[in-house]
Amino acid sequence: MEGMTLTTFALVRHGQTDWNAQRRLQGSTDIPLNDVGRGQARDAVAVLSPYEWDAVVSSPLGRAAETADLIAAGLGLSVERRLPGLIERGYGKAEGLQAGPELDALRIPGGFEGAESEESTAARGLAALEELAEEFRGRRVLVVSHGTLIRLTLDRATGRSLPSVENAALNLVHHHPVDGWELEFFNGEPLLAGVEA
Repeated sequence: MEGMTLTTFALVRHGQTDWNAQRRLQGSTDIPLNDVGRGQARDAVAVLSPYEWDAVVSSPLGRAAETADLIAAGLGLSVERRLPGLIERGYGKAEGLQAGPELDALRIPGGFEGAESEESTAARGLAALEELAEEFRGRRVLVVSHGTLIRLTLDRATGRSLPSVENAALNLVHHHPVDGWELEFFNGEPLLAGVEA
C-alpha cells in the first residue's frame, strides 16, 4: 500500500578535515577533506555496501560532496544531486575559532552571535529529508551531510537528544508516512527501540 511505504536513509557525516583535526568550528565555511577524511570515506563503503542504495545525495559543501563522490564510486553509483538544505549550521563569526577566550566572547544562549539557531538548522534539515522521503518514497537514500545538521535533524525527527555525530559513521533512519521517523543505527551502533541514546 502506498501509505505504508517505508523510506530508509543513511545519514553520513563527511570525512575529517584539517579544521576537524584542529577542533576549529567549521560551520558553513567550505573546508576540504584531508587525507584521513578521504580514507574514512573509502572505509565507509564497506559498512554501506551490504545495503542496496537507490540514490546518493549530498550537501554542496566540498567536504560532503567529495565524501559522497568517494562513497558513491565505491558502491558503483553516482551522486544524484547536491541539496542546499543539507549545508551545515552557520556559526557566523565563530567559524574557524578554537575553544578559548575569542570563541567565548561570541557565546550567547543557544549558540554564538550571528549563528543560525538550532531550531532553524533542525527545521531546514528535516525539510530536506522530508522532501527526499517524498521524492524517493519506499526507496533507500544515502545522504552525506554534516555533524551538527544531522544531530539536530535527528533530534527533531525522533524526539531524542543525541551526542555528536562521528565522521563517516552510519546513521540509519527510517521514515514512515504515518508513524514518522525511527532511528535504527547511530554512529554505527544499533539502537534498541524506545531506549534513549
